[in-house]
Amino acid sequence: MSRKPVHLAVYDTYADWETGYATAYLARAGYDIRTLGPTTAPVRSIGGLRVQPDLALDDVDPEDSALLILPGADLWTETSAATAAGSDDLAPFARKAREFLAAGVPVAAICGATAGLAREGLLDDRAHTSAVSFYLAATGYGGGERYVDTDAVTDGGLITAGPTEPVAFAREIFRLLGVYEGEVLDAWYRLFHDSDAEAYAVLEAAQ
Repeated sequence: MSRKPVHLAVYDTYADWETGYATAYLARAGYDIRTLGPTTAPVRSIGGLRVQPDLALDDVDPEDSALLILPGADLWTETSAATAAGSDDLAPFARKAREFLAAGVPVAAICGATAGLAREGLLDDRAHTSAVSFYLAATGYGGGERYVDTDAVTDGGLITAGPTEPVAFAREIFRLLGVYEGEVLDAWYRLFHDSDAEAYAVLEAAQ
């Protein structure tokens, strides 16, 4: 079955460990993973990986995508101070997330990317989570009452998670896209989050 691609945002200092579970199993499920950079110039992750983006941010139409994934990055945090001086390197990615959501295409943000979405106002009216509540409160956003202290949250087509929850982040993505459901989704989570050997048999039986 032909599927629209999933777009993974990449930018300097992006946290390469936060999206690996999601992209690996989306690819196994038949999704084409396309990297999306500020331009097509190479970027380098926190882990030192050099990535050549497939596409520039301005070249992506939400209608041509199944999902936009925004990983954390040092730049999301550094931009808080920079914004007051008129510089916000990753703000265009938050604005692109707004375009995706307005078009009815889901967005998944983890770690520092949640702060970028908070500054963009995208968390004001949606249940959400992040690293800790006061991390988002520092952005001055208006959604503090919608903060949920849990591993990952999905609301209004938007998935959020904290930096220590890449497995829960992936779980929510799989649920939203229908990659895994019910006991199979639960087994996948138990295998990779809890090292539950019994969950492996459930996944094998579902193949």
